[in-house]
Amino acid sequence: MTKAQHRVLCNNLILFAILAFSLTTLGLAHPTNTAEKKHIHTLMNLADQELRKMNYPKADSLYTLILHKHPDNPELYWKLARLQISLGESIPYEKNDIREQHYLKAEEYARTCISLDSTNGKGHTWFAASLGMIADNSGTKEKLKRAAKIKQELDIALRLNPNDETALSMLGSYYREAAGIGWFKRMIGNTFVGDVPVGNYELAEKAFRKAISIDPEIIRNYHELALICIKNDNFPEAISLIKTALNQPVLIESDRKRLEEMRKLLKKYSEE
Repeated sequence: MTKAQHRVLCNNLILFAILAFSLTTLGLAHPTNTAEKKHIHTLMNLADQELRKMNYPKADSLYTLILHKHPDNPELYWKLARLQISLGESIPYEKNDIREQHYLKAEEYARTCISLDSTNGKGHTWFAASLGMIADNSGTKEKLKRAAKIKQELDIALRLNPNDETALSMLGSYYREAAGIGWFKRMIGNTFVGDVPVGNYELAEKAFRKAISIDPEIIRNYHELALICIKNDNFPEAISLIKTALNQPVLIESDRKRLEEMRKLLKKYSEE
């Protein structure tokens, strides 16, 4: 090979390397990766839609399909945690053991999400939710033991995303329950180990109002805020909130029970 031919070959190799690098940078060298990402995005959206329709088996099958292909996707794990909590809430209250199994799975999924990406706010949100559901399933004393961790996770979630409606809703419930926890502290006296949650109705009201402003379809926020209004003798606003809630879509099984309770409240306070 002559020097001229060698020079031409080297130049061609350099040009080929530059072209290959450019294609990779533009995402053209791996068309299957782009197609796969689009496919996963489509599956995730379909699973989310099935969850919203409360078709939990279908949502579960779609999320599981993604999980087999992409076990390192943080978003998937918090959505699986959300699904498990939804499944738990759909189980009759008397089947306590079955409900708890779903909540424990939710906790596991949420922990995995955080381990993969500690900056994923939804991971912290649904970790707090799972801890809360497990505590609710066990009773008031267990809830108090977990209160500090639940609050810590909600604080992290809202620091990462101040407009996380789910975290705001749970924070509102946390403050509302904390406001009325004095009776429990008085009842158990010095036998309680740990700090009693700190909160008041004003903080709870603020959290619920912000949650409603972000997503006005969530029934639990109207119900919880209406209960605070009733506590404060603000019956006209409570009635207004209940009437608004009755026109919202049922998105989770517990919504049905809340609607039933709100119809009773509406009847009671409309007649007074």
